[in-house]
Amino acid sequence: MTKETLMEFPCDFPIKVMGEDSAEFRLVARQIVETHTGTLEGSRVTERHSTQGRYLALTFTVSADNQQQLDSIYRALTACELVKMAL
Repeated sequence: MTKETLMEFPCDFPIKVMGEDSAEFRLVARQIVETHTGTLEGSRVTERHSTQGRYLALTFTVSADNQQQLDSIYRALTACELVKMAL
């Protein structure tokens, strides 16, 4: 039997999403993540602005149940035109 991932689930997993600093980006990115995880507490979301203040990095610390859930989140984020990068 082969293992698909080295991670053990469930686990807390940080997902970093970058885009232009706007209320729309914050809302849409959070909605995408919460579609796959359920509502996140405010303490599970952090923000960091770029030096010039044009871009924003959001980190969502999610409780991941399996690799497929994480893959679905990343696919949805990268399909969004507001998201410049998802790590």
